[in-house]
Amino acid sequence: MAARRPPLQSWQAGGGEVVMTADTFMPSLVTGDRGRPLLELTVDAVLRAAVAADPGRPALIAPQQGVRLSYAQLDAEVERLGRGFLAAGLVPGDRIGIWAPNRPEWFLTMFAAARAGLVLVNVNPAYRTSELEFALRHVGCRALAYPAQFKTSDYAGMLAGLIPELASAQPGRLSAARFPELRLLIQIDGEPAPGTMGFKDVAALGAQSGGEPLAGISARVGYLDPYNIQFTSGTTGLPKGATLTHFNIVNNGYFVGEALRLTPDDRVCIPVPMYHCFGMVLGVLAAVTHGATVVYPSEAFDPLAVLETVSVESCTVLHGVPTMFIAELEHPRFREFDLSSLRTGIMAGSPCPVAVMKRVVSEMHMPEVTICYGMTETSPVSFQSSTDDPLERRVSTVGRVHPHVEVKIVDAAGEVTPRGVPGELLTRGYSVMTGYWNDPERTRDAIDGGGWMHTGDIAVIDAEGYCNIVGRVKDMIIRGGENISPREVEEFLYRHPAVLDVAVVGVPDSKYGEEVCACIRLREGTAVTEEEIRDFCRGQIAHYKVPRYVRFLDGFPMTVTGKVQKFLIREQLRADLGLVEEQHA
Repeated sequence: MAARRPPLQSWQAGGGEVVMTADTFMPSLVTGDRGRPLLELTVDAVLRAAVAADPGRPALIAPQQGVRLSYAQLDAEVERLGRGFLAAGLVPGDRIGIWAPNRPEWFLTMFAAARAGLVLVNVNPAYRTSELEFALRHVGCRALAYPAQFKTSDYAGMLAGLIPELASAQPGRLSAARFPELRLLIQIDGEPAPGTMGFKDVAALGAQSGGEPLAGISARVGYLDPYNIQFTSGTTGLPKGATLTHFNIVNNGYFVGEALRLTPDDRVCIPVPMYHCFGMVLGVLAAVTHGATVVYPSEAFDPLAVLETVSVESCTVLHGVPTMFIAELEHPRFREFDLSSLRTGIMAGSPCPVAVMKRVVSEMHMPEVTICYGMTETSPVSFQSSTDDPLERRVSTVGRVHPHVEVKIVDAAGEVTPRGVPGELLTRGYSVMTGYWNDPERTRDAIDGGGWMHTGDIAVIDAEGYCNIVGRVKDMIIRGGENISPREVEEFLYRHPAVLDVAVVGVPDSKYGEEVCACIRLREGTAVTEEEIRDFCRGQIAHYKVPRYVRFLDGFPMTVTGKVQKFLIREQLRADLGLVEEQHA
């Protein structure tokens, strides 16, 4: 049974009491500005508008592949590739997967799929055979584009093992027992394997094909039609395919770009993965909706490549998750590069340490850097700080609600909390996905009857509308009845001069139910003991927040987007410490 909501006059927030009366109550319910209308445009219409505005302006720069395309050149490449997809047997509405790191072919496939009326399926390049099989089968992919190999990932080999029929198949006419809907495999690089087509061959096919101009097909695609499926996972269960429309992601990209004050003169450096909303929406669509230039520093994140590319290409915008910015700041050659062209960018993907944010502002010449908060299911951004917000607001909150988005903070009973009181963050508006592909049950679990998306994040909204994410509902540590936010303890530990990175988790305890464990990465050349870390905390934070356990690690298990996988840390700690979770009736 949920605890009874306390009287309005005695809400507790953190360590202090929030005293309010019915007359002065401000609910944690905010709505974004509606002054600028939403764009009723498809992804292809956005590209065509950028081409018409300035066809000669650079659209894509990928130094590692030697690719430089103007908007006019990009438009021609997209037209050929889109026609090639249809000539190879695809029809509007088919799902086409892209299983690849950040390459120009990813960018081209993204826009060619939109122009040909296809649904783009983003497949995590870290997926292996079982995950790939699930993704392709779950959404019924008709085609898949992929590189032969990247680093230790043998994509061609994995596909050959999954699809024995491939070796004897005619390119574009695959018939596989495991994948009844899959017909076309497109190899991005190298000599195409048996049964596959080369990426350039598909484009060449499009250049030779007749038939209806793609403009006619694109015009029949509605902005409310599904365009993109992105897989998202929690700590358990199979991945879920969040289904996003053109309307969802075009507008989210546009308003992200507005918050960054992007213009056609900007160059947006994107080291975050394209398969995720961060790269695709906050990066590419934010840029293209403003006629700016997209720059890929490397296929996968490389801090040195980022520093070199920003310097050589005079990038004005840089995106990244906190761990990426930490790696760039700590690179031994950091001081060699001129980063003075930088102006703004986004730090997002996981909670942003205040200390790291301040270093990015001062040492990377990014005075207008912003923080975003969101999730794949909301296209993704719901909150973003503004470039002219006071620095203290930008380093300590995720900003204010995005245009045309509604957000509320609710308690365990579903009641809206007063400002300053934490609860679960719910969001509603144009940005919420249509649902999880072919999964109505989990869609109903995520989106309630009022259209509110339940994020699972614990947040606080202050009197001025600024939001602070204080943890995950599942990550909250409950020690002897005290709720402890891991984020709060992490932020304190970042003040220690030897601490480079930290992840705080709860571990089982027979007396208190849970205890606090701090997992710490130390700066190179520093040494500190567990007891010294605890001494640093004593008298500075409440006694029950002082970590009982301290572990020094070389690194953390991470998702491809840079989020620390705390559930894996907890599992490992339970084993290492010999802890057993108490069973309760």
